[in-house]
Amino acid sequence: MYRFINTHAELLADTVTPVSIYLRVRDRFANSLLLESSDYHGADNSYSFICCEPVAEFAVTDKELRIQYPGKSEEKSTLESYDQALAALSTFSKSFEYKQEEHQKFASHGLFGYMTYDAVQSFEEITFDKEKVDTEIPQIRYQAFRYVIAINHFKNELHIFEHIPEEENSESNIEEIKTLIKSKNFPAYHFSRIGEETTNFTDKEFLEVIKKGKDHCFRGDVFQIVLSRRYQQNFQGDEFNVYRALRSINPSPYLFYFDYGTYKIFGSSPEAQIIIKDKQATIHPIAGTFKRTGNDKKDAEIAQELYNDPKENSEHVMLVDLARNDLSRNGDNVEVEVFKEIQYYSHLIHLVSKVNGQLTEGTDPLRVVADTFPAGTLSGSPKYKAMELIDKYENVRRSFYGGAIGFMSFDGDFNHAIMIRSFLSIDNQLTYRAGAGVVAQSSEESELQEVHNKLAALRNALDKAENL
Repeated sequence: MYRFINTHAELLADTVTPVSIYLRVRDRFANSLLLESSDYHGADNSYSFICCEPVAEFAVTDKELRIQYPGKSEEKSTLESYDQALAALSTFSKSFEYKQEEHQKFASHGLFGYMTYDAVQSFEEITFDKEKVDTEIPQIRYQAFRYVIAINHFKNELHIFEHIPEEENSESNIEEIKTLIKSKNFPAYHFSRIGEETTNFTDKEFLEVIKKGKDHCFRGDVFQIVLSRRYQQNFQGDEFNVYRALRSINPSPYLFYFDYGTYKIFGSSPEAQIIIKDKQATIHPIAGTFKRTGNDKKDAEIAQELYNDPKENSEHVMLVDLARNDLSRNGDNVEVEVFKEIQYYSHLIHLVSKVNGQLTEGTDPLRVVADTFPAGTLSGSPKYKAMELIDKYENVRRSFYGGAIGFMSFDGDFNHAIMIRSFLSIDNQLTYRAGAGVVAQSSEESELQEVHNKLAALRNALDKAENL
C-alpha cells in the first residue's frame, strides 16, 4: 500500500475564483487540472478543484499499460486483452491508503482523469476499426496529485490539501500554494484562429449517414442510434481563453480543463456519465433537444412543444429504459426518481430524467461504471449494436468525444461528466464534435440542424476567445 501524509490549510474564498487560481498556478506547476461546477445552489455540487503536481499515474493506450507509483520508476506492460484494463485500474486505485478528518471530506483523496469513448473496448467484447484512428491519446488516464485546492462555493471556503508520499520523507510546501493563491498577478496570453473550420463530412454526406441510421431503425436493428460529426479548427496562442469564454457562454454542472502537456481536454458538459456516492449509482439521461430563442416566453412555449413531441419522447423513454437496464446489471432497487424534467441551457432546452440504483453487495463500483459506459445518450439502444454501426458509418474514431471525465475516490465514489460540448487541443488544432439521436421517425434535415445547435456554444466561444 502507498500512504500519503496529508497537510491542510484553509482560507476564505470570497476574493478568488477557480479560474484566477488556475492562472496563477499553471505556470508554476505544469499539467495542472481544473474541475468546476456552475451549480452552486446546492451543497452537493458546490465544489471546484485545482490539482497540481501529479505523484502517481495510470494510463492505457491500446493495450499498453503505464503505471507510476509515488517515488517509483514508470512501469510498462502489455495487456493480453482489453478487459484486463478495468481490473488493473481497480487494483491501482485500491493500492493507496488515505486518512482524512470527517470535516475535511472533499474529493481530494482520489484520482482525477478520464476514459475516452474508445475505452469501451476495455469493458465490452467489441473492437473498433484501427484504420479510423485520427488523434491518438491514451484511452484511459488517471492521476493522483500532491496538491488539491478545493473551493466550497456554498460556504465561501478554500481548502488546500497536500498529499506527501510517505516514502519521500519531505517537508510540507503548502505555504507556496497559499502565496500563489494570494498573488495579484498572473500572465495572460492571446488566442486566435488560423484558417477555416474543417469537418469530416459534408452536409450531403452526413445526411446520407443519418439516412442509413434511420434505415437500421426501420429494420429493427436498433431503436435509436447517435451519429456524430467531427470539426477541427487550427489556432495559435492560449486555448485556455476558449475555456474561459465557453464557461461564461455555456455554464454547466461540469466545467473542466485538463492539461496533459502534449494535449488538453476541456469543455462545459451538462450531463453526468454516472455518479456513485455511498454505494448509490445515479444516471441522468438527457435526450430531447430543442434550440432556445433567447425570448423567455417563446422558450417556454418551445419547452412545452419539446415535452409533447412524439419523436423526442420516444427517444427519451428509450434512454431512460437503457439507464434502468444498465444499472440493474449490478444494482438493486433501481427506480426513476425524476422523469422528463425540462432544463434550460444557454442555447438548448433538454428533457432530463434521474435514475437511481443501489450497488449490489460486494460489487466493485468500477464494474458499474463499465456496465453503464458509454452513456446511452451518446451511443443508442441496444447499445452494443449501436456502437457497431457507429464504428461502421463514422469515418473517424471518436477518441475523447462521448467518453467520461472527472474524479474517482479511493473508497469507490465516482463522479464523471460525459465529454460533450468539449474540445481536444493537440498540435495547435482544436477538435470538437456533436451528434444527433436518430430514430425511425427522425427528419434527416432536423437531425443535421441538431448538430449545429449543439455546436453553437463552442463556436461562440471561439469567437469570444479572440477578444479576451
